[in-house]
Amino acid sequence: MKMLKKSQAAMEFLMTYGWAILVVLVSISALAYFGVLSPDKFLPGKCYLPPGIACIDHNIDAKANSVTVVLRNGIGFDVDGVVAAVSGCPASVAQTMPNGADNKKIVLIGCTGLTTGSRFNGDLNVTYRNIDTDLTRTVKGSISGRAQ
Repeated sequence: MKMLKKSQAAMEFLMTYGWAILVVLVSISALAYFGVLSPDKFLPGKCYLPPGIACIDHNIDAKANSVTVVLRNGIGFDVDGVVAAVSGCPASVAQTMPNGADNKKIVLIGCTGLTTGSRFNGDLNVTYRNIDTDLTRTVKGSISGRAQ
């Protein structure tokens, strides 16, 4: 009889912890299902371009239906015909960007279908022409953030 009491205590111990773990898993599942644990709410916005043309800052404005990108030319030569385009939005107007750390351009890209509070992800393509060599290049990056 002594052996049966030990096994009953062990079984009660395992059942108690099993129910506790099941309650925790159900709670976490419910929070994830209703979007409380959504990582999109906690991740910051980002604007990434390869070295050369740098994306310093960005803003996604749902009220103005626009994506604003601040670019800096760090390639080492002056460029013109700089056109920024975000996937799903029309391209910006061509601009000239002199070389140097103090020179930056604010590029405004019209973009429809933005809603306040929604997450925006897109590919950012910047096309520019080297003034010295007259060659055109395109750099590809990404932009993401929450529309304000």
